[in-house]
Amino acid sequence: METRHGPLWTVTVLTLFPEMFPGPLGHSLAGRALKEGLWRLETVDIRGFARDKHRSVDDAPFGGGAGMVMRPDVIDAAIRARHAGGPLLYPTPRGRLLDQERVETLAREPQVTILCGRFEGVDQR
Repeated sequence: METRHGPLWTVTVLTLFPEMFPGPLGHSLAGRALKEGLWRLETVDIRGFARDKHRSVDDAPFGGGAGMVMRPDVIDAAIRARHAGGPLLYPTPRGRLLDQERVETLAREPQVTILCGRFEGVDQR
């Protein structure tokens, strides 16, 4: 899509819970801009990329350990199918801080994809 300022800034969220978006974001300034068509939010249900009969997206971590992790084959399929270029973000408590400078850098990109985690993380295979 195009706006009078160029391509419409798009955020694609890969998630197990697409119904949670925009959620509280819809009540913020960003939500108002979304309603006014100044940017686009696309949600993608990761479970749709699971290939087994139960549509499993989680598994025990490779090598053992506590908790469950998201299956790498499912995440890989979702990313390959829906990541249209630009930054791919996977927010974690141990990751890089999302500060104003980083937000301004991301805003200059035409497309940003966010992988929403669940469980203990993503299997590192």
